[in-house]
Amino acid sequence: MPPAVPTGSPTPVFVSLKLALLRNGLRQSSGRRAAYITSLVMAMLFAVLQLLGLVLLRGTNHVDALVTLLTAVLALGWTVMPLFFPGGDETLDPTRLVMLPLRPRSLITALLVSSLIGIGPLFTLTLAAGSAIAVAHGAAAAVAAVPAVVLTVLVCVALARAVATANTRLLTSRKGRDLAVLSGLFVAIGAQFVNLGAQRLGGENGLSVLEPASAVLRWVPPAAAVDAVHGVSDGAYGVAAAQFALTVAALALLMWWWRTTLTHLMTTPDASTIQAAAPRERRSSGAADTPDASGPFARLLPSGRTGTVFLRTLRYAVRDPKTKSAWVTSLGVGLLLPFITAAQGNGSIYWACWASGMLGMLMYNQFGQDSSAFWMVAQTISSPRDAYLELRGRALALLLVALPYVAVAVLGCAAVLKNWSAAPEALGIALALLGSMLATGALTSVLAPYSIPQDSGYKNVVPAQAGIAWISILGGVIVGSLLCAPVLGLTIWLHVSGTHGLLWVVLPLGAVYGAAIAEAGLRVAAPRVAARLPEILAAVSKG
Repeated sequence: MPPAVPTGSPTPVFVSLKLALLRNGLRQSSGRRAAYITSLVMAMLFAVLQLLGLVLLRGTNHVDALVTLLTAVLALGWTVMPLFFPGGDETLDPTRLVMLPLRPRSLITALLVSSLIGIGPLFTLTLAAGSAIAVAHGAAAAVAAVPAVVLTVLVCVALARAVATANTRLLTSRKGRDLAVLSGLFVAIGAQFVNLGAQRLGGENGLSVLEPASAVLRWVPPAAAVDAVHGVSDGAYGVAAAQFALTVAALALLMWWWRTTLTHLMTTPDASTIQAAAPRERRSSGAADTPDASGPFARLLPSGRTGTVFLRTLRYAVRDPKTKSAWVTSLGVGLLLPFITAAQGNGSIYWACWASGMLGMLMYNQFGQDSSAFWMVAQTISSPRDAYLELRGRALALLLVALPYVAVAVLGCAAVLKNWSAAPEALGIALALLGSMLATGALTSVLAPYSIPQDSGYKNVVPAQAGIAWISILGGVIVGSLLCAPVLGLTIWLHVSGTHGLLWVVLPLGAVYGAAIAEAGLRVAAPRVAARLPEILAAVSKG
């Protein structure tokens, strides 16, 4: 029997592999290299500015509450980012290592150390260091700041790894990709709440408004470690020791959870490793129980091509991750912006037109949304009439959601602002804008189509067509806004002339004008679709 060959720690190997993955990824293309360098520069610029800001706040009243809350928000970001951006780091999938003869303890140590390489950990280190400097006063606090910063970074990285490992099979499944489409809405909502919080900090109470939240979060790791530095500065050594002990215990608990889930993940088979040999009776009964694909809703649609396109567009919105992402983001942001502005006290009911703008933009690049599948649609378009029915079906599917959505946005803003008298005119302008966006969306879909890559969850245009996408969106939005100028001009004239009693006519006139301009846009775009079909097909198939 040959003697056992001693094996060293796999940590250096994993670190070198992480560096090799990073280096080889940057070598793939100049676009990816430029994107990484730009992200690094922007992240570090933001981190350095925050570091300088925290240093300048040193000695300010209630700065301890600020850094405690900031550290807690940072840890929350590390917790949720693997769920919304599972494709951001390929090493987050531990199933790639399932065939390696490694024990869980050495594996998680190697993974934890290699995870410290990247933009995120460097940003976290800078922010944690700034937080510790802001509250450290005296030699003892300076010494305590070192383990506090180290513990903060380790807890954040371990938390992200543990969450990612526990949800690996979800994140690599279709449901996980569907979850990722909510990232745009999550970021938009989070940014608005940060904006509201910043406005409150600028009030007369200043940082003191953070004290209630800080009183709770100071005992939640890793914020507890940063607050412990403030405790050492004040001479509260017992409380600081308890906070350090709590953070160390939390790190140990995270490592244990990570090890347990990793062992279960790498030793338990999933559906891809178990032969799916269901009985014939079950398969046949399952097929018999499958509901009719048309469903009762489809029978309510008009017959012919319009109804078919209508149903196909709605199914894409529900089933296709890219299309679903665009719908979810537009629906969320379209309601979020007007209500946030209303909550800030400086809103106007006309901000509800954001709902029309966001939903109307879904009409843009209609054929690019089909990606390579558009060639199947192109085979059925042989005349301007076919193209018109295709565009009309897509527009009607969008209107099915957009009309009640815009009405809810306008009436909701009227309720929040208590300005019900302005609801008819605001709704009329919103409907006119929606029709204008549908018209320009149909035209730009023909004149400036571009490809949407399907191999990336976060890219909406191939690099070579970025200029076309910007021209399509910005040009269409500007022209669409100008097209609804007659309705907007009528509203302004009625206000200026003092004939407020006739402002209600803006609603029916806006609805009729929006419908007419949308119909005109479809009829103008239809013959161009039939004439430029090969060019459109080539443009949308580049991804």
